[in-house]
Amino acid sequence: MRIVVQEAPFDFAAEAQGFSRGLSGMGAVVTFSGLVRDDDGRLAAMEIEHYPGMTEKAIRAIAEEAQARWSLGDLLVIHRHGLLAPGETIMMVATAARHRAEAFEAAEFLMDYLKSRAPFWKKELTADGAEWVAAKDEDEAALDRW
Repeated sequence: MRIVVQEAPFDFAAEAQGFSRGLSGMGAVVTFSGLVRDDDGRLAAMEIEHYPGMTEKAIRAIAEEAQARWSLGDLLVIHRHGLLAPGETIMMVATAARHRAEAFEAAEFLMDYLKSRAPFWKKELTADGAEWVAAKDEDEAALDRW
């Protein structure tokens, strides 16, 4: 298990390849990356804040739960903070399991958690100013299935 919270960009392909290398007994690897989305063409940047130490601890706890629930061989979570432009990669999740259903479910579980409960605070910066991003009902509802 590897949990990384960093400001610097990362190479998704290299991370996915590195994650997959050396997995023994696993039949499936699922990877996902999240991008800064600009829904209306007005976003200049997204600023993501966190509390070092607390954020990693919270993500590690949910990652340990995912490993136990789905018997994962390994998992990876990378999440960025700082100032990100539209189209930049915010985060990555990778899971490895003996079977694809477990790998997909665990990845979705981690993504749902990261989207709505991980201790990150996001602010959208536009020409009109800055606005904190509020939790969305659909993101909260996604957690109900777990």
